[in-house]
Amino acid sequence: MTATSPPHALHAAGIPSVDLQDFLTGTPEQRAAFVRELGQAYEEVGFVAVRNHGLSEAQTDALYRSVQAFFGQDFAAKSAYEVPGAAGQRGYTRFGQEHAKGRLEGDLKEFFQVGQEVSPQHKMNGAYPPNVAVQNPADFNSITMQAYRTLEACGQHMLRAIALYLDLPEHYFHDWVDGGTSILRAIHYGPITSDPGDAVRAAEHEDINLITLLMGASAEGLEILSKAGVWVPVTALPDQIVVNVGDMLQRLSNHRLKSTTHRVVNPPRERWSEPRYSIPFFLHPQPDMPLDALPSCVPPGTTPLDPPITAGEYLDERLREIGLKK
Repeated sequence: MTATSPPHALHAAGIPSVDLQDFLTGTPEQRAAFVRELGQAYEEVGFVAVRNHGLSEAQTDALYRSVQAFFGQDFAAKSAYEVPGAAGQRGYTRFGQEHAKGRLEGDLKEFFQVGQEVSPQHKMNGAYPPNVAVQNPADFNSITMQAYRTLEACGQHMLRAIALYLDLPEHYFHDWVDGGTSILRAIHYGPITSDPGDAVRAAEHEDINLITLLMGASAEGLEILSKAGVWVPVTALPDQIVVNVGDMLQRLSNHRLKSTTHRVVNPPRERWSEPRYSIPFFLHPQPDMPLDALPSCVPPGTTPLDPPITAGEYLDERLREIGLKK
C-alpha cells in the first residue's frame, strides 16, 4: 500500500487504513470521514492502520537499533535493570514472567518498560515510580522517551476522533490521558532453542489499556481473531502503525468498540532461530479515571455490560491475572 492509497483502502489482513492528517489538517468533510471510518473499524475489527502518525523512519530505525543492542547483552547485564515490586511497569522483565489471562505457561518473551514522566508542576508529579536509567546503550533512555512522546501525541489525536465518534466533546479524553500511566514496552521474543510445548511468544489476549499503538515489528507473528473465529496474520506496513482498542475503551463504550483478541505465534520450526522485536505503546489514562459505560453507549432500558471500576483498579486487577503482580 502506498501513501496515496484512499482512506478506505483495506490492509492485506482486512484492517482498514486511515490517514491521520485527514483529521488534523483536512477539510471538514475529510475530518468527518476519518471519524466515521475509524469508528466503524473499531466497531467491526478493533484494529486500524494509520498513516502520517508522526513517527519517522529514522526515529523507528534508531529505536530498534538501541532496543536490539540492549537485549543483545548477557542476562546479568539486563537483570541489573529489574525493579522488584514494580509489577513489570518499569525496567526489565525476564523471560516467562508474564502469561496471558487464564494461561499458566509463561510467554516466550523478555521486555523493558518505560513509563510516564511529568513536570514538577503536574498534578500527577510524585505519583509514579521513576524510569530506570540504562547505561548501555547510552542512547537507550533518550531514544525510548522520544518515541514515547511521539506515540503519546499520536494516541491523543486518535482519542479526539474516537470521542467525536462516541458523541462526546472532542477533547473529552485529554484531561484524563494527560500524564496518564501510559507505557512504552520494548519486547524481545528470543530464538526458540527447544520444543516450546504449549508456550507461544504471546498467548491470545486483549490489551488492558484505552488504545495500543504498534509500529512494525522486526518479524511476522502477530495475528488477530476475526469475527468468524479465524486467526488472521497482521503485519504493519513500513509507513503505518497499527492502533487497536483496549479493554478500558471497550468498557467505556459498553462494548460498542471492540477490544480484539490477538496473539504472537511461534514461527515455523525452520525459523526458530530468528528472534523477534516489537515495541508497542499502551496508552493509559490517569488511575482515577472511571471506566463506567458512557451514557451515550447504553441503550435506553438496558444496564451496562460491566460493573463500575476505575482505570487504576482495573489495571491492578489485570496485572495480577497475567502474573506480573502478586
